[in-house]
Amino acid sequence: MRDRFYPRSRQTVAAARHFAGETFDVWGVTSRKHDMLLCVSELATNALRHGVPPGRGYRVRLLVFEDATVRVEVHDSGPGLSRMAERRPAGLGLTIVAALADAWGVLPRAPGKVVWCEFR
Repeated sequence: MRDRFYPRSRQTVAAARHFAGETFDVWGVTSRKHDMLLCVSELATNALRHGVPPGRGYRVRLLVFEDATVRVEVHDSGPGLSRMAERRPAGLGLTIVAALADAWGVLPRAPGKVVWCEFR
């Protein structure tokens, strides 16, 4: 598992994507790497737009399991789960994630939520 915290800034989306790319390289993950990186960008962007209150940030957590499943998580501290809790993407970002990932979802967190996706 690797994770990194980012402040509330649009410039951090590229940094989060770079962090994920380096992590996937270290882990030897090559299959679907571009899809995973796009999902990192979309989830980070969603966190910035809808989940990170002023003065706070978000965390990108990457996990690889024994069966080679890669999980991307973005943790934010914003209030509520909104429409994501009903698994109805409101914009294109989560629609892209839903189309590319094998699974995705949202979990409550105190405060905020974790939006995740997995690639098998």
